[in-house]
Amino acid sequence: MIRHIKLWFLTPLLLGMLVLRPSLALSANAAPQGQEFSHLAGRLIADGFNANKISRLYGSGKVVFDLTGMRLFFTLKESTLNYRQFLSPKNIRAARGYLLAHRRAFAEAEKKFGVDRHVIAAILLVETRLGRVLGTRSILDTLSSMAALREPAKRKLLWAAVSRHHWVSRKGFELKVNRRSAWAYRELSDFLTFSFREHLDPLRAKGSFAGAMGLCQFMPSNVLAYGEDGNGDGIVNPYVPADAIASIANYLKHFGWHPGIDPKAAYKVLLHYNLSSYYATTVLRVANKLKG
Repeated sequence: MIRHIKLWFLTPLLLGMLVLRPSLALSANAAPQGQEFSHLAGRLIADGFNANKISRLYGSGKVVFDLTGMRLFFTLKESTLNYRQFLSPKNIRAARGYLLAHRRAFAEAEKKFGVDRHVIAAILLVETRLGRVLGTRSILDTLSSMAALREPAKRKLLWAAVSRHHWVSRKGFELKVNRRSAWAYRELSDFLTFSFREHLDPLRAKGSFAGAMGLCQFMPSNVLAYGEDGNGDGIVNPYVPADAIASIANYLKHFGWHPGIDPKAAYKVLLHYNLSSYYATTVLRVANKLKG
């Protein structure tokens, strides 16, 4: 299970700041079309997924081999986000407004899980600007494409797209593909399990180019493990504010958050959310400003 949600990919907010030159953008048409996921579908069915559901999903023609997204994932070096922007008066006012607008959900999450509502709001601000920047890539396309890199033909196609970058060696590429394709298959399995369980359409879910989803930017494995129904409608939906708020609270409680936690311990818990000192420190600073 992936515990650190964003150790190696950019937040949707940061991704939105990147502008690709047209000459560098790879169209999905460059990828093989038709039956490109037949092997992957067969593997999912062999692992216990309903054959009719998987056949309909991958036979719909709506799941795309996302070469562009994978090229970004394998070649973009992690950039440093200017976390100071979240401490601006404008962003603090927005977070206070969000706390007020969703005060019932925050109060219930704080009561049930013992997690400071200001910390939850700070995470939502840093992750997705309070739900305004969620990512635009298909979660299903992203995870299916990476999982399918187990197949030599697709691996060759991606290598042709990334080999022009001088910092990408063939050996390093192969090691990364092996690791990421295995990881992506597990996340894909969890994503489909979650979608089918909650009766959500897997074709409609959008997120980062690494597959993080919702206001809280959980990977599917974390949504499956820690997702909460915050509004009591019987569905766990990380794109719904009340559910995202409760899910973050559940996640932080699992890793040790408790009422009255001291700053040093709180910092360590936040590192489970994102293994970045800058990130954890910023979340705590934003939370303190929200209390003021």
